[in-house]
Amino acid sequence: MGNFGQLMDGFAIALTTHHIMVMVIGVLLGLVVGVLPGLGAPNGVSLLLPLTFTMDPISAIILLTSMYWGALFGGSTTSILFNIPGEPSSVATTFDGYPMAKRGEAVRALTLAFSSAGFGALVGVLVITLLSGWVANFALRFGSPEYFGVYFLAFASFIGMSGGSPFKTLVCIMLGLAAGTVGMDTISGEGRLTFGIADLTRGISFLIVVIGLFGLGELLVTVDEGYKFDGVKAKLSLSVIFRTLLELPRYWVTLLRSALVGCWMGITPGGPTAASFMSYALGRRFSRRGRFFGKGEPEGIVAPETADHSAGSCALLPMLALGVPGSATAAVMMGGLMIWGLSPGPMLFTTRPDFVWGLIASMYAGNLIAVVLVLTTVPLFAFILRAPFSVVGPLIAIICVIGAYTVSNHMFDVWLALIFGIVGYVFKKLDYPLAPFVLAVVLGDKAEDAFRQSMLSSGGSLTVFFETPLVGTMMGLGILLLLLPLLSLLFGAIFGRGGGADAGEAADHQTSRP
Repeated sequence: MGNFGQLMDGFAIALTTHHIMVMVIGVLLGLVVGVLPGLGAPNGVSLLLPLTFTMDPISAIILLTSMYWGALFGGSTTSILFNIPGEPSSVATTFDGYPMAKRGEAVRALTLAFSSAGFGALVGVLVITLLSGWVANFALRFGSPEYFGVYFLAFASFIGMSGGSPFKTLVCIMLGLAAGTVGMDTISGEGRLTFGIADLTRGISFLIVVIGLFGLGELLVTVDEGYKFDGVKAKLSLSVIFRTLLELPRYWVTLLRSALVGCWMGITPGGPTAASFMSYALGRRFSRRGRFFGKGEPEGIVAPETADHSAGSCALLPMLALGVPGSATAAVMMGGLMIWGLSPGPMLFTTRPDFVWGLIASMYAGNLIAVVLVLTTVPLFAFILRAPFSVVGPLIAIICVIGAYTVSNHMFDVWLALIFGIVGYVFKKLDYPLAPFVLAVVLGDKAEDAFRQSMLSSGGSLTVFFETPLVGTMMGLGILLLLLPLLSLLFGAIFGRGGGADAGEAADHQTSRP
């Protein structure tokens, strides 16, 4: 009840005319940041941070968090309309969002994404409200072995729950890990896999990878196969939005499961990107329509969007309670708190309860405002799809090139994006999954650092990953997921592969008949 009373005090602070206007401005700025590839929430918040130095801390943090919500929502827009993730955590949304847009269901796809994202964000804020004190003690138990356990579990979930070829998934993960090691070694300071190219010592930006793989790669596939952009059939009536909102409760299992995955990955160091990928893999594994994932399945949008936003919300909790940011954006916000004279950590809840609970209350209002704003702009976004591919295609190419260049204002990044565009084209033609590759690129360096730190602290003993129940459980689950494809083959051989396979194929053929 103490938390509830303080939350009510927070609403009295947050729900003023001034702060509501700040939320609206922040969400609109975030939508712009999220739609433009190459910016992203961390860069957008960084650009806005100097403007908050003259504001009071509560108004400043409300503005930054509102931009954060807007950027998370905006990142889904280009993912669905153009197959270009505006945010790294929006990559998984492209797998089913873009196919839905191509077959003329852009409004439905956008509405599913925004409404499930709003649900995930709400669950995340509820977790912050209820567990702010407990999480501070729990997160203190995380060291480098626990960090590695989280990343290992994320990789293993993709292999064990791929639904396709585990071998192809493993190959993509290994290639992604190799791409993630390009650049300067964080421990020894030596260059790795740079091949004498000075520009590669900076490493390969994750945004460059996704712009090339998904934006330019899909463009090459479209041109090669002679497809036309089918989004011109998208209906712009508000009735489609309302029908889709009424459709959302049928995915309640996916919503709850994805929200829990997102909260876990937000509080622990997994982050929104890993949460969206893991939730997508779980959704595909446990859904009755898992074989349709990647072809425009609505559940394939609901799962990653819910996890993405619940993780994005919960990532702020360790920053407030411990002073340990759970994401890059939270790290930028923590820098702002220090500039404003505040010290993130357990004492912040005691010394400045008005700031903490005003911020938490603003999360409820800010997410509600974000959902309303993005839903009202769905017809505007879908209107873009009325343009023919001869217009949309060059527009996609221009956005990709500008996005790649703005990452670090370097022409070399544009050439890298083109190279990854070719890689994405080859992966598509050979039916290799892109998601494991992207996941390995974004988490590879973090997993490597955690592993090497664990080895240094344990004197090279792998038993460090099984010393505590927490890390032992995560590693055990990861190993079980890695062995799951082999166990499935074993059980199929023991209990008669023919009958089970033939029955499954017959069921698939039966459901595919008109």
